[in-house]
Amino acid sequence: MKSIKVYHYDAFSKTPNKGNPAGIVLGGDELTDEEMQEVALKVGFNETAFPIQSEVADLQIRYFTPGHETNLCGHATMATVYALITRGYLGNKTDFTIETKAGVLPISVKTTAEGEILITMKQAQPEFKKFKGSKKDLAASIGLEEKDIHDDLPIAYGSTGAWTLLVPIKELVAFEKMKPNSKEFPSILKEMPKASVHPFCMQAYGMDVDMHARHFSSPYSGTIEDAITGTASGVMGAYYAEHINNKFNDSLNLIVEQGHEMKKDGRVMVRVSRNENSFDIQITGNAVYVKEFDVTLDK
Repeated sequence: MKSIKVYHYDAFSKTPNKGNPAGIVLGGDELTDEEMQEVALKVGFNETAFPIQSEVADLQIRYFTPGHETNLCGHATMATVYALITRGYLGNKTDFTIETKAGVLPISVKTTAEGEILITMKQAQPEFKKFKGSKKDLAASIGLEEKDIHDDLPIAYGSTGAWTLLVPIKELVAFEKMKPNSKEFPSILKEMPKASVHPFCMQAYGMDVDMHARHFSSPYSGTIEDAITGTASGVMGAYYAEHINNKFNDSLNLIVEQGHEMKKDGRVMVRVSRNENSFDIQITGNAVYVKEFDVTLDK
């Protein structure tokens, strides 16, 4: 029997038990892939992260849902970096790189005059693929009607490290009605059956916010909904720049809110910059320590 210490941090919030929870396991180099997966299953959060040594970056982070390993997770990156900084593992470093299965990504850390630690991560190059499935069935799978989906904006798969289906919704009021039936997702998302579903709209609760969203997990992940999602917020920024406001000059700064329906609201700052072929995407957020606990492995 092996006991593993797990540190619970909430990302994209300064208030414990708001934002998105992540489990952080230090000393992950001593664990096998199977043990990491077992820890993530027993922790039960949408993501548990394992910072380990890297030969190509300052550190490597591996991310596990209760059901499988994922390439990249924004909120777990925020939580991991915050944990390593506040526990002294990164010394005085403010710029460094992380190795992920989505590539080697730069991280920068800034401490505000008020003492708040803000973490900025560059995400993978945005990619999009067309959704060819039934709009009616898709709407029904999240508890809505086809008329709730925006008529003038495309439904599209998007990724800045993790694939999700971006679903533009007309009005904010629809988000309280949503009830995901994730078992239906693979049959509707024929082009990408393991993708999550990310409905969003341009109405928001916050006066200074550009978009509101919810994030429904793939049924393969072992979870139902993500409180506030870093990778999906990043690709939403690219979608916004592509389809909603493509007349900006060098860069676009957006604020995304999520989690209100779960009573775990938080915010992500998204920066979209033009490059020769597409966009560079950065997200900025914060995190807060909640508690620690132990998980016992079966073997």
